[in-house]
Amino acid sequence: MTHPLNGASRVHFIVGDPITQVKSPGGVTEAFHAMGLNAYVMPAHVTPADLSTWVAGVSLTRNLDSIIVTVPHKFAARALCATATDRAAFVGAVNVMRRNPDGSWQGDMCDGLGFISAMRKNGGEPLGKRALLVGAGGAGSAIAHALVVNGVRQLAIHDEDGVRRKALIDRLQALGQCEVVSGTPDPTGFDLVLNATPVGMKPADPYPIEVAQLTASMFVGCVITAPAITPLIAAAREKGCSTSTGADMFAQVRDHLLAFLLEK
Repeated sequence: MTHPLNGASRVHFIVGDPITQVKSPGGVTEAFHAMGLNAYVMPAHVTPADLSTWVAGVSLTRNLDSIIVTVPHKFAARALCATATDRAAFVGAVNVMRRNPDGSWQGDMCDGLGFISAMRKNGGEPLGKRALLVGAGGAGSAIAHALVVNGVRQLAIHDEDGVRRKALIDRLQALGQCEVVSGTPDPTGFDLVLNATPVGMKPADPYPIEVAQLTASMFVGCVITAPAITPLIAAAREKGCSTSTGADMFAQVRDHLLAFLLEK
């Protein structure tokens, strides 16, 4: 049952730069209402330079319960949290913040959980597989961690930012759970080929990987929600690959977000 927006409504923000591509305001609001909660998610377009000031300001709002975090703020938002879950602490980034009893923020990172859940729902299984991941940003770091803890045999990471890529590889290697190496855009020999970058959002964008090297045995996933079918996903489907889209991931991330926000 949909609740009318009124003075008793609980407020949640999703913050990003840009923000027009996000699906959370409608999707999470609908989920709140399905649970009988009078709560709404509102988009906030905030630049990186203004993030800490914005968070400090909205934190004064007594009926604000959470902040959902999207690009490019996931690393910076971790520093604004007084506490964090173990996975968020490892990744060094958050995609959701909820209130602590004292009004400060606790952060969690659900992107990796959601991505793995979407993969499995669409026929992709990380256990024992070789994975190529493009992107070592907030979402990419979370997905990389989730792949490792869910049993991939080898993880290759490609990112144009070599310093960021190496830092993530070093942290994952320290877990001692699988081989983690530097990768390239060539997917040859991999079972899972995964894009965790924004490349593909704009019509003029190149492919994030060498699509000519895709084969039907590969599973291809992408984090982008708009367009719904990115050029990478379209090319993968033409090759006969099983795929998961950003929308598939978001549906699963939403469930993990809600579980975190409503946890007592």
